[in-house]
Amino acid sequence: MSDESATGRLVLAATPLGQARDASGRLMDALATADVVAAEDTRRVRTLASALGVQITGKVISHYDAVEAARLPGLLDDVRAGRTVLVVSDAGMPAVSDPGYRIVAAAAAEGLPVTCLPGPSAVTTALVLSGLPCERFCFEGFAPRRSGERRRWLETLVAEPRATVFFESPHRLAETLAAAVDVLGADRLAAVCRELTKTYEEVVRGPLHELAAWAAAGQVRGEITVVLAGAAPSEAPTVESLVGAVHERVADGERLKDAVSAVATAAGVPKRDLYAASLGDRPS
Repeated sequence: MSDESATGRLVLAATPLGQARDASGRLMDALATADVVAAEDTRRVRTLASALGVQITGKVISHYDAVEAARLPGLLDDVRAGRTVLVVSDAGMPAVSDPGYRIVAAAAAEGLPVTCLPGPSAVTTALVLSGLPCERFCFEGFAPRRSGERRRWLETLVAEPRATVFFESPHRLAETLAAAVDVLGADRLAAVCRELTKTYEEVVRGPLHELAAWAAAGQVRGEITVVLAGAAPSEAPTVESLVGAVHERVADGERLKDAVSAVATAAGVPKRDLYAASLGDRPS
């Protein structure tokens, strides 16, 4: 356990997605008083502070993916020494597809004080704006970059009953939506949320085939968050409908047994039945 007399603490704080006025009063106070501000982008945090009329008096250090591990020992030393360390990402909540979780885990393991200043999140903002049922949802981070990995990832969502939220690069959005049409079906409902809370905020809702056509027709820009509707009970896949997915994985070099196991587990169908169907309809 840590020394109870120590006054240091680790603070993770959500920052505005686009509008500085979305910053909480607690975030403003933390920026002004923290001994150390560990920021994903030091220029952005200084710009934010300036927009808020706040002067950062503590030390500002970079804390992005490539240096996160190297910064960890020094930041923990600061907390042990009684200092307040504030961790912020470029926008939204730290540790959600951004640096943060490693230092929280390390501080918690030592019993060091850790707290969070809640605020904006692209995940929950997109869910609210999607117009889709979202009482239950899952967050998938960024969609896989490679086409084969992306398709296998989408296969795990075929029977997912919860709404699914993920981030995507504007340069890969059209390709990802086209793959989603193939794997999840043309009529699966979804929403593409662009530039949330910013001047050019846009939310495009509809079946996947319409969204894929929209993304392919123009140059989509900005920060993208996608929400997929959960699978309806009637959309549960049949063994026969999954044979093609098995064959594609085998064509990519995966063993038949492993391909069957992965597809069957994701879709919730018996492995034995899918294996038999795959053998019976196997390309010669």
